[in-house]
Amino acid sequence: MSKILAAEIRTNPGNCKLQEIQIIDWGLLDYGQALVRQQQMVAERIRGRSPDRLVLVEHPPVVTIGRSGSLKDLRIAKETLGQKGVSLQTVDRGGQATFHGPGQLVVYPIVKIGDQDLHAFMKRLLDTIADVLRSYRLVSEFKKGKPGVWVNGAKIASVGLAVRKWVTYHGIALNVWTEPRWFDLIVPCGQPGEKITSMDREMDVPVDISDVKKRFAANFCSRHHDSAGEKINAEPGGRPPWLVKSATDPKAADRMAKRLQRLQLATVCQSADCPNQGECFERGTATFMILGTRCTRRCRFCAVDKGVPHAPDDGEPQRVARAVQQLRLTHAVITSVTRDDLPDGGAGQFARTIQQIRRQCPGVSVEVLVPDFNGAIPALDTVCAVRPDVFNHNVETVPRLYANVRPLAGYRRSLGILSTAAGKGLMVKSGFMLGLGETESEIKKTLLDLKYSGCRLLTLGQYLAPSKDHVPVARYVPPQEFEMWAETARGMGFRFVVSGPLVRSSYRAEEMMDASQSASGIDHIRMGQIRKVS
Repeated sequence: MSKILAAEIRTNPGNCKLQEIQIIDWGLLDYGQALVRQQQMVAERIRGRSPDRLVLVEHPPVVTIGRSGSLKDLRIAKETLGQKGVSLQTVDRGGQATFHGPGQLVVYPIVKIGDQDLHAFMKRLLDTIADVLRSYRLVSEFKKGKPGVWVNGAKIASVGLAVRKWVTYHGIALNVWTEPRWFDLIVPCGQPGEKITSMDREMDVPVDISDVKKRFAANFCSRHHDSAGEKINAEPGGRPPWLVKSATDPKAADRMAKRLQRLQLATVCQSADCPNQGECFERGTATFMILGTRCTRRCRFCAVDKGVPHAPDDGEPQRVARAVQQLRLTHAVITSVTRDDLPDGGAGQFARTIQQIRRQCPGVSVEVLVPDFNGAIPALDTVCAVRPDVFNHNVETVPRLYANVRPLAGYRRSLGILSTAAGKGLMVKSGFMLGLGETESEIKKTLLDLKYSGCRLLTLGQYLAPSKDHVPVARYVPPQEFEMWAETARGMGFRFVVSGPLVRSSYRAEEMMDASQSASGIDHIRMGQIRKVS
């Protein structure tokens, strides 16, 4: 009996008719029966009587031979194959011989690709496999002209698609805990010397195929596009389910907003359309934004208003301190717009605000999230001299993307700011966004650059485009991948990591601060949950 792993995953691109995709798990099913079901689904999809579907299944032992193959791709006689309990099936996909059996996740996308390039669709399938393997800390390899995925030089997944009237079927096979000896029965994909491996073999631990199914479905939905080029997600707003937050108490959030309004204070929570605003306001916390609400730069990822700013408000530092006192905060986070119009870039206002908080609220720790001050060392010295408890400056993205994402900033300049603050003995924090088009190697290089600059506190979050005029989202990164990067960063030597799709640089900052002052061995916070490690 098949089952729906997830309810219909929907989006409504523009004025198009509502599109759907169903994730269906067939469990263990005979290959021949699965092929008949696929053919029925393809016919239904061609007629427009059903949505796109992604079928997940395991098969009893079977050898399938594609259009390019023949019985010569068997290493034993056809009759001997049957004696070993392995069935034989000739199919209309491309490729030669492959094996399907228990412990292997087989995925059949019944998807109408319209006028999309089939090669582009196949690449998304391969990238989805890579996403899943990456979440288990396995590094994928690809070979030019050879469809499939390799790990450590051995093939771990094969691909064979067919298309009928722009609807895809057949699909991919990922070896989760498949016994490699089964592949000795055939010449795998026409390559006599091909080595075959599986996830559990590479990881040397058992792997739960049901967990692999869930990860594959999540990653497929984050990468897959319908024929109009729009992402298929779980919510009408165009975002996958892990980016949808539960409703917060509107009255509590409204009380916080009114209190800030009475004190004439701005927050980055409001100005930058932070997805966590409701949660933080309900908890009675906020990140104060000084020096106005207009930024002198035009970064293409940020929702903060751009334009000519007003002169600094001399009474602002005292009002921030009063708000910290009234909210009974134990950790205050202060940021600002970029003020290239000011001789010191606003550094003096940062220093005065820190001093006022310490004067009015003894014992409260202070974290600053500063701009780059155009790289001016005197401005940086002004902030460092008042010794904030945490010095934060975000690099925001990998260096290759700076020209498009934040053209007036400089990656090396930002690293220099972090290095200077670390050299003065401050606790240094930084972070960047995923989903802007960065590669895995670029993420690793950026993490290493941050580490060598003296950064020890790290935040990683999903980029969300504030509007159609901003840089578009290249990819929605699933939670498992954020977890993987957190583990990678910890392995590099970062002391504390907050990593998750909705994480922002000041999200749960007080918890990170508490953890950094503790000697209990806590060194990882994920979306507000502190985990102890031995």
